[in-house]
Amino acid sequence: MIEAELFKAVMAAAPGPAAVVTAMSADGEPCGLTVSAVCSVSLDPPLALACLDRGSNTLAAVRDSRAFTINYLAGGREELAMSFATKSDRKFDRANWTRPGAGAGGPILADDAAAYAVCRLEEIVEAGDHVILVGAVVEGGVAEEHHALAYARRAFFTGAQPDGARLAG
Repeated sequence: MIEAELFKAVMAAAPGPAAVVTAMSADGEPCGLTVSAVCSVSLDPPLALACLDRGSNTLAAVRDSRAFTINYLAGGREELAMSFATKSDRKFDRANWTRPGAGAGGPILADDAAAYAVCRLEEIVEAGDHVILVGAVVEGGVAEEHHALAYARRAFFTGAQPDGARLAG
């Protein structure tokens, strides 16, 4: 079996999105945490997944509400990403958020997201010390003026290409 430190180094080498997964708790309070393990699963039907630590307060809110929102943070929102990576009860104090129009799902970080996907929980898959949330995407939006923030090797960056730049291939 691979050593934990080497495993973390291998996984950190590949960039992932800096995303905040949000949900509403049973008492109506917003919950959220920064994650990098999120992606699309299926186009038909539209499904997305997010991986959350079993001990997460946000996971409890997702289980109760049966819904969550993936907020892909915009470039320049590194401080917000770090804020949501803590166990603080005051994460939403500095974030402008709205409730999804679909009526279910977690807060949308309106001013800080390059894109978002509101999901109805379809399945929870147990996976080691995390769970995989599979959600049916019922609402979404894209802020075309923002590039998404990414994270690799303990550093944030955006994948923005200069105007007119083309990828080789």
